[in-house]
This record gives sequence, structure tokens and C-alpha cells, in this order.
Amino acid sequence: MSLVLFVLMFTGLLFYFLTAEERAKVLRMGRALCQRAMTEAVRRWTRQPDEAGQPAPPLAFATWFIVIVNVCVFVRMLSGAGAFGDPETLVSWGGSFGPRTTNGEWWRLVTATFVHAGPIHLLAMLAGLIQIGCITERLVGSFAFASIYLAAGTLANLVCLSKSPVSVTSGPSGAIFGVCGLLMATSIWGLLRGSPVRIPWRTAKRLTPGVALFVLYTAATGRLDRAAAAAALAGGTISGLLMAKAARDHKPAARRVAVLAADTAALVVLFAVPLRGMADVRPEIRHVIAIEDSTSRTYDAAVVRFTNGAIRAVALAQVIDQTIVPQLRAARAELDALERVPREHQPLVAGAGEYLRLRGESWRLRSEALRKGRAPLLKEADRKEWEARDVLSNLRETKGDAWSLELDR
Repeated sequence: MSLVLFVLMFTGLLFYFLTAEERAKVLRMGRALCQRAMTEAVRRWTRQPDEAGQPAPPLAFATWFIVIVNVCVFVRMLSGAGAFGDPETLVSWGGSFGPRTTNGEWWRLVTATFVHAGPIHLLAMLAGLIQIGCITERLVGSFAFASIYLAAGTLANLVCLSKSPVSVTSGPSGAIFGVCGLLMATSIWGLLRGSPVRIPWRTAKRLTPGVALFVLYTAATGRLDRAAAAAALAGGTISGLLMAKAARDHKPAARRVAVLAADTAALVVLFAVPLRGMADVRPEIRHVIAIEDSTSRTYDAAVVRFTNGAIRAVALAQVIDQTIVPQLRAARAELDALERVPREHQPLVAGAGEYLRLRGESWRLRSEALRKGRAPLLKEADRKEWEARDVLSNLRETKGDAWSLELDR
């Protein structure tokens, strides 16, 4: 939203300082550009030849549909709550997060491909997608292009999920790498077999700016998962070779493309099955952290009553035994019931368990000291309490690691 406001403010200031003649000239240039764009769009839609008599290339319907979906999702994210790049925002719009994806939300492997972390991320991805996508789609057809795009993106997301289950993944880089592999395989096969279904050298040179921006951005940000990119690139290349083998003088048949898509889906399911049912430990960790505040408030309120003479020491001990300790035991039971905890979250679970053990010991000692009137037990209870609070402090600091952010493969 801030980018849009900046553009509007800059445009307003520009028009403010221009003379009337200069404003009219700028408006005429804008109208001319719009008319030229509309004319070119109509020519391509109707396949009319240009001024040199060359026929217009076919429209890449699937590529532009994918671009429109990406832009629409981004615009909707602009109007929604949450900051770009925030894990909660990305997941709420369809980003992949292991504990959510592997517990019945497998569609996130696909939707994560259309979620972007910011305007620069969107522009860099679309710069690579538009040029590569339009050319590749014209070579292999819309159905083949869309199938490989979605399959490669899903495969890349699955690789990211298996490598780092608690990372939030989003972005179409895996899908774009798959399309690059498809384009490369189709072009090489066409050159070797002399097929007309190949990319001209002049057109290939036009790919350089978009591909360069895409590669430089993914490399400069350091968020590129090489294994996922390699898997997507290999998948697109193999699919391209298999499709081009049966398409010497024409685009690959829809039946062959459908078989390849079904094989890819089966491969994804095969590797996804062992990952299913991954535990989301964040609710339990938040509960454990909240227990300290709630139990401390309960005990402090009872201490006030004890100080005022409303209750005796035995009654204060009963508050510990009947109200506080059961909460700790219930939290411990919830932790012990967790299964298939991701390895990245296992230290969090271990820390929470250690806090509950130490805190439970401190409350037991405090209750015993109150019942027996033994001051040394109170000192030991205080020592255990401070140890538990140290563990809890570390747990609070590392709680944010439950969201390990990975914006791009």
C-alpha cells in the first residue's frame, strides 16, 4: 500500500510542477501508449500480421492467467491485515507450513505458489515467468505448460516441506525453474531432431533480461533452496524430454501430458505420505508460557488473603495442591501426547517439559514448607522457581523460532 501511495504522490507532484503545455503533452503520450497497447493486443488476439507481414504469435492464455492470479492474490493481500513477509500473513493466504499442510491442508503445496512476500518479490518472479512462460507455452501448448508449471511448483514445495517442515514457503520460483527445464528440454530436442517446434535464436536472446532478474533476485536474497530448485528443474526437463520425444512436428498430445501429470501427482503423494500428521507444537508452547502468569496470579491473590488473616498456611498450601499443580500436570500430559514432532521443534518441547518439571518441584516444596512450617524448604522452593523461570525465559526467546521463514526456494 505504501508503494501505491508513493506512486500517486509522485505523480501528483509531477503534474503540479508541470506547465499546462507539458501536462497536455504527457497526457497525449499516455493516450498514444494505451492505444498502441490496445492495438497490439487486438492484433495478437485476432492473429493479424504486423507491418512486416509476420503473423502474430498465439496468445499465451495459461501464462497470463497465472500472472493475473498472482497479481490478484497480491492485491487482496494489500487490503488485508498483517505485514508482508510475516509468517502468519503468508500462511493465512495459502503459504505452506508443515504442521498445517500435513494435517489435511495439502492444497497448500499448490496455493503457496501464488503467494508473495512483497512487491519486489512479485515483480522479480513475474519478470521471469512472463517471458519464459509465453515462449514455452507457444512451443508445447497451454495444457502442457500449465500442467508442468503446477507440478514443478508442487514438487518444489514438497521438497521444502521435507527438508524444513516448520518453514513457511511461498513463491513460484520452483514452478518457474520447472518451466525453464521444460523450455530447455523442448528446445534442445527440437534442435537435435530438426523439429519446427523449437525456439528461434532471436527469441531466445529476448529471454535474457527476465531470466537474469529472476536468477539474480533469488541468488541475492539467499532464500533459494537448491534442492527444491534442482528437483523442479529436473522434473521440468524430464517432462519436456518425454513430451518432445513424441512431438516431432506438433505440440505434445494432451493424453501424454495427462499421463505425465498423473505420474507426477503419484510421486508427490508417495513422498507426502510419510510426512502426514506432523504435530503443531505452538499451541502447547503458548499454553505452557501462559501457565506461569496464570498460576502466579492465583498464588499472589491467595497470599494477599493469607497476609490479611483470611486464610491459614494450610489453606494456602491447598491452593497450590488443588489449583496450581493440576494445571501443570495437565500441561505436561498435553506435551507427552504430542507425536511426530518436527526435529526443529523438539528443543521447544524439551524446554517446556523441563520448565514444568522444575516448576512443579518448586510448588511441591512450597506446599510442604507451608504445611510443616519449615523455612529451609521455602529457600529450596525459591531456588527451583528461579531455575524454572530461567528455562521459561529461554523458551520465550526461542518461541519465535516456531515460525522459521523461507520465502522462496
